Amino acid sequence: MTTVPPTTTPPSRTPRQLAVTALRLLAVTAVYLAAGRIGLLQQVVIGGAKVTPLWPPTGIALTCLLLFGLRVWPGVALGAFLVIVVTGPPRWGSLGIVTGNTLAPVAAYLMLRRTGFRIELDRLRDGMALVFLGAFAGMLISSGTGSAVLVLNGTLPADGFWSTWTAWWTGDAMGVLVVAPLLLALRTARLPADRGPFTWLEPVLLLASTAAVTVVATSTTLSVLFLVFPFLIWAALRFQLLGAAPCVLLVSVITITAAIDQVGPFTGHGLVAAMVMLQALNGCAALTGLLLSAIVAEQRNTYRRIEQATVELARVVQRLAPGKVDTDRWLPPEDGDR
Repeated sequence: MTTVPPTTTPPSRTPRQLAVTALRLLAVTAVYLAAGRIGLLQQVVIGGAKVTPLWPPTGIALTCLLLFGLRVWPGVALGAFLVIVVTGPPRWGSLGIVTGNTLAPVAAYLMLRRTGFRIELDRLRDGMALVFLGAFAGMLISSGTGSAVLVLNGTLPADGFWSTWTAWWTGDAMGVLVVAPLLLALRTARLPADRGPFTWLEPVLLLASTAAVTVVATSTTLSVLFLVFPFLIWAALRFQLLGAAPCVLLVSVITITAAIDQVGPFTGHGLVAAMVMLQALNGCAALTGLLLSAIVAEQRNTYRRIEQATVELARVVQRLAPGKVDTDRWLPPEDGDR
């Protein structure tokens, strides 16, 4: 005789859990809307449509999905709709844009989860996954959907589709590459045990130097923007993602302002050419900071695992041959002794 197992119904959520979920969705919506308002401050018209060189909400949305799961997608969708509302009365095509802006980070999240992505970004494979799956592949959905909607509702001429799509895609991708690593790094930030004045000297000097060099490089017509890369490398080697991500954000914001105003190295170039130069610089800066930080973090983790394995091996040998092995010499050195 075949027995049928009894069906079990999932436990219902308590009012406290429902309140926490609702507050989390509202927080995601509010942060998305605030980031959208900031992103709208720097708009350019390409191909007849307004686009932003850096769209922070994509990084916000992907980070929220990575931290809280798919349950927060309604907050992303509501935030995307409210961003459209604050720019003017919504039209029938607004639903398509909201759908694309919601599906893009959701698809990016699913692809990252499929590859075993770790939010610590302490492996090179995680950095590569965020670049190629989270930013480049995932944001094809939002840019393609948004540009197609603008063409269909008559806002954008058909011959302006590809230029608008390119600018939209790069802006959304840069939002992921610049904002998401910064938020994920801040999540794991801890105050140092030694809180003396000299503890903060190097990071403050690093941020100030990065900002100063970027301002100088964008104030002259000479092509010296490459001078920012030594500071990004310094940040990645010394502080990994927690140091590199803020520096990348500084470089991006300052260069975007210069490119929109078409000053410094962007003088004499058309808007499209300036945007190409801008996104090439910002993309290289983001990749340098992100991937180099991941490589350094992965090497340090490997070194720690080797240290642990060495200590365990020494203890095994000590048990097999007591008194013949000095395990203290195998103990890992203190951070200040390295």
